[in-house]
Amino acid sequence: MPGSDDPAGATATAMATSQAISADEVALYDRQIRLWGMEAQARMRNANILIINMRALANEVAKNLVLAGIGSLTILDPDVVEEDDLGAQFFISEEHVGINRAKAAVPAIQRLNPRVLVHADTERIQDKPVEFFKNFDIVIATDMDLDSMLLINDATRKWNIGFYAGATYGLYGFIFADLISHSFVIKRIRSNVKTQIGRETRTRSVISTTEKKEGDTIWEFVTKQEIYCPLSEAIRSEVDNKWRPRKRKMVPSVLPGIKALWKFQQKLGRLPESTREDFAEFTKIMTEVDKELALPEELVKAEFIRQFVENATAELSPVAAVLGGLLAQDAINTLGKMEQPIQNLLVFDGDISVAPIVVLALQSED
Repeated sequence: MPGSDDPAGATATAMATSQAISADEVALYDRQIRLWGMEAQARMRNANILIINMRALANEVAKNLVLAGIGSLTILDPDVVEEDDLGAQFFISEEHVGINRAKAAVPAIQRLNPRVLVHADTERIQDKPVEFFKNFDIVIATDMDLDSMLLINDATRKWNIGFYAGATYGLYGFIFADLISHSFVIKRIRSNVKTQIGRETRTRSVISTTEKKEGDTIWEFVTKQEIYCPLSEAIRSEVDNKWRPRKRKMVPSVLPGIKALWKFQQKLGRLPESTREDFAEFTKIMTEVDKELALPEELVKAEFIRQFVENATAELSPVAAVLGGLLAQDAINTLGKMEQPIQNLLVFDGDISVAPIVVLALQSED
């Protein structure tokens, strides 16, 4: 993605990029340019995004990205619109039943912002060569099984492309991010305590700082770098080994629940249903996952499992709106190289209104 992380050179870069943005675009995106600057807007304008699968979550993500002014959006979905899709998706209607979901959604997405190029791709992602992915700046996989997410993440890593995955399961859902190595700038008022260069957390480091005076205020621009792991590593990892028992008990059950659902899909090739057999199998898998995460066994609650399984195949517009907004905003921040991105798994429980972010990556024992 074009652009520089160094605020000291931002003025020159912004002058160059502003020449590529027309006066009409400056007027159209005025409020967001004021918020994150011309350089960040130029990065978005030149970005090519791929969204895989067009269900409720993808509807929300596509809407937000197109309105933000990205360069192009490709929607890939081999399936056709069914009546069940009409309840939580707003780019399609009854007249689209039987039509490919990507093709059905493109006209409505295009109308949101005619300046963005919107394409439909009706092929299966599994049939795409690995070279297909190199044409994109960010790939967003929605509502996919674990094996498909792993396949896509392997391809995005090959081309050094940012990868997001997300899904909703009724009241529940997740967002996973693998941005490989991502630098971003935090703008803040300079404090009396000097910012230290070096490692900040086990995944994040402070790279550099610069200052700029505006009136009586001295601003500090802190460049940080996050190092990510692929999904294949995250699913083999436990929570931070430095967490005390009290903090582990505060983790919501949805974390082991999401990982258990992935394993259930891998084993049975489908989402769990509200049957006695599925409740028993899901409980067994979630108990195993809970141990793998090094979490207390009391997180495996019968009442949570019952509600989680009952929600697994549902799409709820409010949940899609929340998670879709979070995912799209994180992708926008990533393109603009601003603000702290998700590192690396956000899990959402709409029943108790929590959305913690947990770092799942292999770690040393020290």
